[in-house]
Amino acid sequence: MNAPAATRADDGDVLVRVEDLCMHFPILKGILGRQVGVVRAVDGISFDIKPGETLGLVGESGCGKSTAGRTILRLYDATSGRILFKGEDIASLGRGAMRRLRPRMQMIFQDPQACLNPRMTVGSIIAEPLDEHGTLKGEAKRRRVRELLDAVGMNPNFANRYPHEFSGGQRQRIGIARALALDPDFIICDEPIAALDVSIQAQVVNLLEDLQEKLGLTYLFISHDLSMIRHICDRVAVMYLGKIAELAPRDTLYAAPLHPYTKALLSAVPIPDPKAEAGRRRTILQGDVPSPLNPPKGCRFSSRCPVAEKKCFEIEPEWREARPGQFVACHLANPD
Repeated sequence: MNAPAATRADDGDVLVRVEDLCMHFPILKGILGRQVGVVRAVDGISFDIKPGETLGLVGESGCGKSTAGRTILRLYDATSGRILFKGEDIASLGRGAMRRLRPRMQMIFQDPQACLNPRMTVGSIIAEPLDEHGTLKGEAKRRRVRELLDAVGMNPNFANRYPHEFSGGQRQRIGIARALALDPDFIICDEPIAALDVSIQAQVVNLLEDLQEKLGLTYLFISHDLSMIRHICDRVAVMYLGKIAELAPRDTLYAAPLHPYTKALLSAVPIPDPKAEAGRRRTILQGDVPSPLNPPKGCRFSSRCPVAEKKCFEIEPEWREARPGQFVACHLANPD
C-alpha cells in the first residue's frame, strides 16, 4: 500500500522514491513450464530516501530485503510499482535508457570473495565499470584506480595483485572502490559487513560514513544487525515477509517502537550492561516465518504476533502515520 500522499516529502527533497513495489517470482512446473504459483518476495513496499540520507532496511533472513534492493537497481524487473530516481520512473525504462542511468546508482554486495573475479587483478576489477561505460582510458584510468584505492584506505600499489592475496575486509574495500568508480549518487549496501569478522565490521562501516560525508552519497543499508543499523542509519524500515511493518527515524524507532514485530526484534538486541541485560524482558516469537508462496490472510505477522486479535487474521492493516514521521502497518499500534 502506498504511503499517504500528504505525508510524503516534496519531489525536490527526494532522491529515490519507491511506490507500491512488488517482485513476484513465478513457480513453474512440468515440461511445458506451466505456472502453478508465485513467490511474493516483495509485495507492495513504499518509502522515500532523501539526498545524503542513510535508510536502513532490516528484517529476518528471507523477508525480501535483498530482493527489494536488487529490484530498486533494476537487477530484477519489478512485477509492478514505481521506482523514481530523481523524479524519473526507472521501472519502465528500456535497456538503453537504463544503461545511461546506471553510473548514478551502484551496489556493494554481501560476500566480498564471491563478487570479485579471482582471475582479474584488483586494478582491472575496479576499472571494469570505467571500461564498460567508456569514461576513462589509458593513464587517466590508471590514475583513477589509484585514487579509488587510496580513498578506501588501501595502498595504490596493490592494483596489480589478485583478490586471493587480501583479507575479507580488504576485499570488501575493493568492492567499495569499484562501486565508487563512476561517481554514483546512490549506493545500495546489501549486508556489506555480514561476511566479515566483528573486529573488521566497524572499520568498514566507518569507511562508508567517511565516504558519504566526503562525496555526498545516499545509502540504502540492508542488514539484520540492529546494533550496526542504529550506528549508521538516519531512518529505519522494518520488513517482514515482503512488506514493511514500520518505518521511523532511528531514535524514535529504538526508543518507542509501535509494531509488535519491531518490539520483538529490538528485544533480542544485547545490552552492554550486565544488570540491565539480566533484568529486561525478551519477546520470544512462536512458530516459523510463513512461506511467501502462501502468505497469511490479513496481517502478515498475525500467525506469530503475541497480541493478535481476530481482525488481524482477516483484514490487512492500513499503512498509516501513527506519529510524525513514524509509519506503521498494525491494527493495534497505539502511539499513546
